[in-house]
Amino acid sequence: DVQLQASGGGLVRSEGSLRLSCAAPRFKLANYAVAWLRQAPGKEREGVSCIISEDPSAGPPKYYADSVKGRFTISRDNAKNTVDLQMNNLTPDDTAVYYCAALRSYSGGYCLTITYDYWGQGTLVTVSS
Repeated sequence: DVQLQASGGGLVRSEGSLRLSCAAPRFKLANYAVAWLRQAPGKEREGVSCIISEDPSAGPPKYYADSVKGRFTISRDNAKNTVDLQMNNLTPDDTAVYYCAALRSYSGGYCLTITYDYWGQGTLVTVSS
């Protein structure tokens, strides 16, 4: 039973851009902390970016892995019930399967390494040099 749906992956050249989207058909993402994580071949899964669940009007804190700061931007689209990841200036090191994950009502701060309850199926991002 898929709880989250990740989409937007594909093949892009180095320095290109992609926008990933995480949708939740069965619940309201605004009430959840949501993260994007990735796993490259032969490597462990790592947190890329996350956004915690607070009052959306207050602009909830966002966190980024050092490797993507300044290039990736996470955002909520509450009208569409999605959390998106805009990825710019991609490099071959960004090649991985990207997953989105969600945890209800988390507002505890740093969210890149917490345990998430709901997961999407992953979307493949391939960056060619």
